[in-house]
Amino acid sequence: MRLNLGCSDSLRGGEWLNVDIVEDCILTANGVNYQRADLALPWPWGDSSVDEIYAADIFEHIGDCQHSGDQWCGQCMEDRRGEYLPGRARGFDERHWSGRIHVMNESWRVLKPGGILRMECPDAAKGAGQWQDPTHVTPWTPNGLQYFAYNSPAHKRFAAAYGIMARFKLISCTERKYNEVTPALTGNGVMCEVWKFTAAMEAVK
Repeated sequence: MRLNLGCSDSLRGGEWLNVDIVEDCILTANGVNYQRADLALPWPWGDSSVDEIYAADIFEHIGDCQHSGDQWCGQCMEDRRGEYLPGRARGFDERHWSGRIHVMNESWRVLKPGGILRMECPDAAKGAGQWQDPTHVTPWTPNGLQYFAYNSPAHKRFAAAYGIMARFKLISCTERKYNEVTPALTGNGVMCEVWKFTAAMEAVK
């Protein structure tokens, strides 16, 4: 099985499962596999059940839990098996989950050993891409991937403390720039640089 996460209207056929939170996407899913899912919650696929994940322009839409430390949060406290997981609060005085840690942990969990995560996000360190969309809630940068790269200095030092279970081998990471013209209310439009990065990562298990 291969997951096309946050598919919107960019649907893939064959053995791809197209996934989106918006129910209306299924109306265009003629002849393709489709499943509605909220990726901010525990993912509905089993451990080591997925060969490949394609996640383009989706992870930046998945935010951190906003509950305060003294509130009960079922989303953070338990997964669908009712077990406590690292990276999610285990008591009222502990942090709640980070959206970036959550999606990387879940990607790693559902991928088979050697399975591939292909992700694309706006580079929050460059250009207008991260900040122009009002639904972008978590900033991603290529350098941030080191926290999920197995045996990197950042992973060795911080993974346990941060609740990072994900262990990936970074295969490739590339950046691209393109220009967008923002329509102006009056006069000429404004030219904005948009940077995105694309990474391929192999699940180490």
